Amino acid sequence: MTETAAPGKAVALIGTGRVWHRRLRPVTHAFAYPTTFLMLPMRRLRALPCAALARNRRAALSFHDADHGDGGPDALAWFDRLLAEHGIDDATGEAWLLTYPRIFGRVFKPVSFWWAERADGSLAAMLAEVNNTFGERHGYLLPGDALEAGGQAQAAKVMHVSPFCALEGRYRFHARRHRSAEGGPTAVQLQVDHDDASGPLLQTRLGGRLAPLDAAAVRRAAWRTPWAGLQVLARIHWQALRLALKRVPFFHHTPVRGPAVTR
Repeated sequence: MTETAAPGKAVALIGTGRVWHRRLRPVTHAFAYPTTFLMLPMRRLRALPCAALARNRRAALSFHDADHGDGGPDALAWFDRLLAEHGIDDATGEAWLLTYPRIFGRVFKPVSFWWAERADGSLAAMLAEVNNTFGERHGYLLPGDALEAGGQAQAAKVMHVSPFCALEGRYRFHARRHRSAEGGPTAVQLQVDHDDASGPLLQTRLGGRLAPLDAAAVRRAAWRTPWAGLQVLARIHWQALRLALKRVPFFHHTPVRGPAVTR
């Protein structure tokens, strides 16, 4: 894929907001937590690295390419190959990645989102990259036009995520970016709903405001939650215990099969 992005306006960003989750059946169960995430213009960073972002090295807050895609040293190269394999040849603008940073070397990323822009800034495609606690990863490649217009994209669920949900049904994705007058993102809102044969089952929301990533922002994020990587896993297991106590049915893990990304 030929890169034609004009990277001068895109800067690495840090987001602060909340993640919210609600189960509708067979019992109601909901929780919300504050969260900190990165919004990275991957083409811009290839041309001009961000001084405040430690990339592929140990630091209080860092980003590692191997945490995405095929685990290789260049996540953007993997993403470009993926787009080409699926015939998406107009995503020559910026490639934004919303993801959790490593904090003091630790991270668990339940889901990351890639925005593949066209040269005019419109959305050609989005990739939702999902990880589970069994060490598996699967990507759902979504059409960009419907999402950009405020609509939704759907994908069949193919990877076991929660032991309290059967490996069936579909996801419904919504995504919204708020932009400044100059075109840069200032806030994001993401919504992922899981439906099974009986209808809506789970609702998940992630969103927050974005600000430039600088040394001060890195210090605040790292020292505010120095155990963030472990905290995400601890929260997942705590909520699992609460569901077990509510006698929500348990489903054994089914290994993921088939391609690493479905469209």
